[in-house]
Amino acid sequence: MLTLVTGVTGQVGRRFVPRLLAQSRPGERVRVLVRDASRGEPFAELGAEVVVGDLRDTEALGKAVAGADAVVNVAAAFRGVPDEEARAVNRDAAVELGRAAAASGVRRFVQVSTGLVYGTGRGRPLTEDDESRPGGGMWGAYPESKAEAERQLLAMEGLDVRIGRLPFVYGEGDPHLAQSLMWAKNWASAQRLHMGHHADVAQGLLRILHAPGISGRVYNIADDAPVTAVELHQLNGAEIPEELYERVDPDPWLVIMSTERIRRELGYRPVYPSVYAAREAGAL
Repeated sequence: MLTLVTGVTGQVGRRFVPRLLAQSRPGERVRVLVRDASRGEPFAELGAEVVVGDLRDTEALGKAVAGADAVVNVAAAFRGVPDEEARAVNRDAAVELGRAAAASGVRRFVQVSTGLVYGTGRGRPLTEDDESRPGGGMWGAYPESKAEAERQLLAMEGLDVRIGRLPFVYGEGDPHLAQSLMWAKNWASAQRLHMGHHADVAQGLLRILHAPGISGRVYNIADDAPVTAVELHQLNGAEIPEELYERVDPDPWLVIMSTERIRRELGYRPVYPSVYAAREAGAL
């Protein structure tokens, strides 16, 4: 089995690929797509095959998927990029990659998505059967383009597509936890963020990749304990602005996801059920 992984130089991809390689069995190989050969060297040292090319280059996609049995599309463009770039990478390139994979005979395609595609909250944990409802404080070109990529990929004939929807990802030196204050400083004190450690994101994606008979299934990946804006400040050692206590959370269930499906169907159990467990283990 040969698995192609995209987006390997991002925060999720660079931590997922070593785990994929570490769990590979005899005869299983990993290929990574990078735009710069030098950025592929750390993966080559671990045993991955490196293909140089841009995700938005159709010719490069054909070369990348040639002979592959599976694809894990981790590539994403989000914070700080223009809307047109977010759509070009998250929607257009993902769909073209899916088409190239189908044409090449790829058996499985794992699309890494985001819990933000749900849009507004529903007054309860969001399940994979909930439709996308654009809106809410975290809606924009990123979730919009990811949602459209999901729809188009799942509609492709002849391609076994599986979706993994990620929470706010942190851990292992990832700066995301500190960056969370960009939003949390403007939230209400009890407003929550659903999180997932890199170890558990990788665990979830590996389960989705290897599970038989789940074509067309969508899975939420997250931990067990969303944290509040106050907790985010405390975790970062930052002073808590008094204004937080004066605000009201406009949507208390925004992007709070149920993980019942991935637990029941794929045996997922978070290694770090909360950010506090990760902190105690020295895994932040």
